[in-house]
Amino acid sequence: MPLPTVARFNVTPVKSTALHHPDAIRLQERGPVGDRRFFLVDGEGRRFSGATKSPILPIRATYDEEHDLLALILPNGVAVSGTAHPDGEAIRVDFYGRAVDAHIVDGAFTEALSAYAGHEIRVARPDREGDALDVEPVTLVSLESVAELARQGGHTGSLNPARFRMTIEIEGVSAPHAEDAWAGRRLRIGEAVIGMMEAVPRCVVTTLDPDTGRRDFPTLKVIREYRGPNERRQLEFGMYASVIEPGQARLGDQVELLP
Repeated sequence: MPLPTVARFNVTPVKSTALHHPDAIRLQERGPVGDRRFFLVDGEGRRFSGATKSPILPIRATYDEEHDLLALILPNGVAVSGTAHPDGEAIRVDFYGRAVDAHIVDGAFTEALSAYAGHEIRVARPDREGDALDVEPVTLVSLESVAELARQGGHTGSLNPARFRMTIEIEGVSAPHAEDAWAGRRLRIGEAVIGMMEAVPRCVVTTLDPDTGRRDFPTLKVIREYRGPNERRQLEFGMYASVIEPGQARLGDQVELLP
């Protein structure tokens, strides 16, 4: 059978904001270069999670590494930019049970974000690059799995897989959820080799339209009904992966399951 191929990449310089879909990414040990360099916290320094991310999802962020400049375009039309130097308050944030040290990026960001959301939002930059990624540096899902989810949920038309915010979307697998069986195996994607790990437990964010932040599909209910929870009562969809051999991956690259 023909090998699966890379259908789309999903990265963003600011965690939980609108995704970018580049033609290529460079995978390093701590994940895609430039991905999730920053994240957003509330006035108490807590990371946004679950449905609290709803107003954040449509924010578009860009980062100019050469000049260390961050720019945000908010859904209300306000654009704000400035230095990304983390010269503000030092904070320690809980990331899925691990402590991440970071500093607030001062400037006009807090005022613009807070006025838009109606409550305080601040930009934070991890002290160590890569710490704002999720549990593992890479995630992967097949479009066949997303199509099966849509079918099981009676969804008309295609369901935007960006709601899962996976690093790599692939297409051409033999059956929906074929990637689940790859746990413990290695995949070559372009120049990189990744190590497939456990399945990703999903949260309420997957029920939100990634473009608007509005609830538009009962993702968790559908997963529960046709896949059921795992032994920890989590609802799984897609897979975590580590980076074994760094390298560049491109759209259309074959996804080869290694011996």
